[in-house]
Amino acid sequence: MKKIIILTLLTCVLSGCGGYKKYSAASEVDRRLYGAENITEDTTSLGMMPWKELFRDAQLQRLIDTALVKNTDLRTAQLRVEEAEAVVSAARMSYLPMVNLVAEGGLRRWDGKTDKTYNAGAAASWEIDILGRLTAERRGAMASLHRQEAYRQAVQTQIVAAVATSYYTLLMLDEQMTIAEKNAENLEKSITTLRSLMKAGKGNEVAVLQAEANAATIKASILSMKKSQRETENAMCLLLSKTPEPIERGKLEEQTFPETIKTGVPLQLLANRPDVREAEYALARAFYATGAARASFYPTLTLTGSAGWTNNGGGVVVNPGDMLLNAIASLTQPLFNRGQLRANMKMVKAEQEVATLAFHHKLLEAGSEVNNALVGVQTAREREKIDSKAAEGLAEAVRKTELLMRHSSVNYLEVLTAQQSLLAAQQAVAQDKYDEIQSIINLYHALGGGK
Repeated sequence: MKKIIILTLLTCVLSGCGGYKKYSAASEVDRRLYGAENITEDTTSLGMMPWKELFRDAQLQRLIDTALVKNTDLRTAQLRVEEAEAVVSAARMSYLPMVNLVAEGGLRRWDGKTDKTYNAGAAASWEIDILGRLTAERRGAMASLHRQEAYRQAVQTQIVAAVATSYYTLLMLDEQMTIAEKNAENLEKSITTLRSLMKAGKGNEVAVLQAEANAATIKASILSMKKSQRETENAMCLLLSKTPEPIERGKLEEQTFPETIKTGVPLQLLANRPDVREAEYALARAFYATGAARASFYPTLTLTGSAGWTNNGGGVVVNPGDMLLNAIASLTQPLFNRGQLRANMKMVKAEQEVATLAFHHKLLEAGSEVNNALVGVQTAREREKIDSKAAEGLAEAVRKTELLMRHSSVNYLEVLTAQQSLLAAQQAVAQDKYDEIQSIINLYHALGGGK
């Protein structure tokens, strides 16, 4: 048997087989991944912050906790992890011999004579991993497990971001509804004033009709907001895996977030962002699949043996009978199926190239998302300053225009124009605040946050 093993090793050396190779993880990422204007050496990243530290609203925290327990997608991803763990366990068992218990009995009658025979024992088969094929398969199974774990983490970060987005959408709609209802209430007061002026001969019916039409438009917009609220609540309930119901929530003005946003260095995406890790583990799995396909071209050494008792001589069964020992070492070299092996090799090599391209594309996609989110945060904050200043000026313009209408010849059209502009500016401020929060959520998710 030693001669066979030595011969096999010699065959491998002469045929130039490289044996098992370990996958080397990516270690270099372009410093300009987030954009040339966002190059930094600071390793502090928003994505490293636990989600409970970023989202401090107690009601939102309860909703996220519920989603992380009950969400169907996340539970399915966890089951995929458990399935991959079972595959890894099976791959580890391939290093051990296969042992089977064998028991046979026979009864034969010939020429008035009865022969009784039996075989009882154990048989074992063990493949020696001389070329690393089993190791490559085990490593590939481990890569698949890590990929499923990364996918589960990606689902979790997506759920955290989705619940937060839906929650802040509700807060934005609440704020806009409050603004619209307040404007509708002011319009009703203006209509009452206009009717009084018309009765006193200082106004006309056209102004009243214009005010009533404006009030009707605002009321219609309130109904649309209520519809959006209900749809958003239903979408959140779906994330929570529960039947539709109202969502308890706070107010938009109460929400606070860090003033300074830090992204860290691009290299951290390889460790923080789960979908990037998932793509790299897919590449590692393809790498090991290529190694296993390469090893299949070379001989495999299998040791088999059996031991037990037999009574093949016939006659009366004795106990324990005769001892049976058998040991075989087999060396198998593929010959006539090399065409199939070559086709399989081309296939796995192509899959490895696809996985390589997918990994690099995912990395670039992540960098683009970080850059977009940074621009979104900066733009929303600047717009909020401008729109807030405009809303303050328009509120004063409405107040003065209403006074002029009561005490001069200014008609209601000017008041109506000022009120419409104020409503639009106030709604824009609420939208700007929401856009800032949404961009922070996007940046947090793009940096791999959500743990």
